[in-house]
Amino acid sequence: MSSPSGGRHEPRPPPRPSARRDPRPVARSRPGPDDLRRTFEAVPARTSGDDEPFADSWWGRAWVAALEALSMDGARLARGRDYADGGHVAAVTVTPGRVVAYVHGSRPRPYRAELRLRIFADADWETFLDAVAARPGHLAALLTKEMPHSLADTAAAAGVVLLPGANDLDPSCSCPDRGWPCKHVAALCYQMARLLDSDPFVLLLLRGRGERELLEDLGRRNAAHSARERPAAPATPSVPAQEALAERFLPPLPAPFPTQPHPGQPPSYPSLPGGREPLALDQLATDAAGRAHALLTTGLDPLAGLTPWQDAVRLAAARPTAGLTATTRALYRELASATGRNITDLARAVAAWRQGGADGLAVLETPWDPPAGPFDRARPALAAAGFPRFQPWRNHLTHPGGTLQLRFGHDGRWYGYESDPGQDEWWPRAAPDSDPVGALLELSGG
Repeated sequence: MSSPSGGRHEPRPPPRPSARRDPRPVARSRPGPDDLRRTFEAVPARTSGDDEPFADSWWGRAWVAALEALSMDGARLARGRDYADGGHVAAVTVTPGRVVAYVHGSRPRPYRAELRLRIFADADWETFLDAVAARPGHLAALLTKEMPHSLADTAAAAGVVLLPGANDLDPSCSCPDRGWPCKHVAALCYQMARLLDSDPFVLLLLRGRGERELLEDLGRRNAAHSARERPAAPATPSVPAQEALAERFLPPLPAPFPTQPHPGQPPSYPSLPGGREPLALDQLATDAAGRAHALLTTGLDPLAGLTPWQDAVRLAAARPTAGLTATTRALYRELASATGRNITDLARAVAAWRQGGADGLAVLETPWDPPAGPFDRARPALAAAGFPRFQPWRNHLTHPGGTLQLRFGHDGRWYGYESDPGQDEWWPRAAPDSDPVGALLELSGG
């Protein structure tokens, strides 16, 4: 379709999607087997405003500056930027000295846009690689996909200019537009700025060498620089073998210090804004000192076999039982969070620990099938004592009213539990007893 002035009128690129995305999209590349060919998948449309820089890094912006210095037509640059923003640039292939991509324009068939850049001679690479290896910070920056400004300045001072000048870029395109460059090449250049922004090794590939070859060469040069800067080790005096193998008298080890009768007191911890609760830290330090003292005096740690959850329950159970103070609540929150439980689970487990230690916690958390014997004799014993018929399930005996329960532990004791009527929320209550009738009387207060 022709415009009134006789020129071709091209439709605007399709509207950009409304979904937000990362302002610095990074295309995934597929490196070739020889490390000298990288193909980057097409990047989706960008959603940033026209006033936002097309590149965030200084080297990406320098690439854009070289493109804009190359062009004599601001309108073509603007259309090329719109094409790149709108996702019109297909996969980009980078090889030494050349960038190629298909750009979708006004016609169904895309145009082949190409950009050429002078590659470095071997002498240029020697100068550049020596500049990188001479300073460990340069190599560390490249490994994190950064191009230090100081590296580019050092190389430029030696006559090796990494970034292209206005006369270094040689564009070409299969479209009929004879612009210098046309909007399709401009779109490719803008897309290249995004790729360079996330990986400066793309620029080094354009200059002639792949990432794997460069890193191997830099590794060798860095090792050589380190060896030259490392002072020579003094010569080790030789010792005759007969003297080296001769028996020597070794004095006995000194006697150990006497063991203190009690664990030491922990230091006092200040209360700091945003810091840990001092009383909770004091409890943990006191507990650690007690365990260390037991290990020093007996050679055994009685708590070594506990799981992290069991140890957290033990620590929480050591707090006072007369209500949850602010300090205790803070400790419960931290222990529950560290073990992936909630505070209710921890409080129930603490009740079981206070009821019977690790055995009581196992009774709470692990139902099991007891063998015939004490468990089978419990129901007749309860009936003879005048209690109603309890309902069995595994190691549980539940009152028909649903508020009292006895659980048989691996230690041969009966543990009492209570729940609100109609609820299945059982909580440990009262001390365990080897006699089910005694445990039930203790539970019911009889």
